[in-house]
Amino acid sequence: MNGLEATLHKLFTMFTGLIEHLGRVSRIDRDEGGCALTISDSANILDDCHVGDSIAVNGACLTVTTFDAAQDEGCFKVWLANETLGRTDLGDCRVGDHVNLERAMAAHVRFGGHFVQGHVDTTATIVKRQPDGESLRVWFQLPQSESTPEEPSLMAYLVPKGYVAIDGTSLTLTEVDDAKGTFGVMLIKHTQEKISLAKKPVGAKVNIEVDMVGKYVEKSVAAALAGGGSNAMRGLVEKIVEEVLTRRQ
Repeated sequence: MNGLEATLHKLFTMFTGLIEHLGRVSRIDRDEGGCALTISDSANILDDCHVGDSIAVNGACLTVTTFDAAQDEGCFKVWLANETLGRTDLGDCRVGDHVNLERAMAAHVRFGGHFVQGHVDTTATIVKRQPDGESLRVWFQLPQSESTPEEPSLMAYLVPKGYVAIDGTSLTLTEVDDAKGTFGVMLIKHTQEKISLAKKPVGAKVNIEVDMVGKYVEKSVAAALAGGGSNAMRGLVEKIVEEVLTRRQ
């Protein structure tokens, strides 16, 4: 795969948030530039693998640098730059940890979860776990930092019954508390058996990617309010504003 092909591959790579397999971190090689992870027990997702392919590891889109479908029950290696280590929970990985794996979505497959890019927005911390029959409720806390144009608060993109990708898993939000910066999800028994989240304790970090549709909507509305954007979006915003003002009269 040449440079142009690799760039186009990254631009058009998408995931569904439906985890295919739980791999095992079998080796970690660190240096000043980042870290190489070797992930084993992964033969199930390597039957059609090529060097340069994208695999989401705990929701982070990473490039396969080498692989061997026969060694160690199927293993592959990915490289993580320091930027990725700082933005995701993968910097906390230890040998023996299990990670969620999903290959990039193929054009011919059914689409099940939601559009996931594999671009982790931030990490959150598990603050509470509570069994609910055979299900498990889990609550998370986002970092308590001030919103800036460069790093806006992600709470605006989290809504009850909306989607969020947690460690790459497409999950439905059961509750959102904007004031506390917390949100919760419920894992049914089947999901608990297929992903790493059910095994993580209170205090552990998880990768968060908010629904990208919300980001596009926000940008379109902001452009319309600033006098730009499409005529259709400006017309919609103007109509909403008129209705609100009419109700207040």
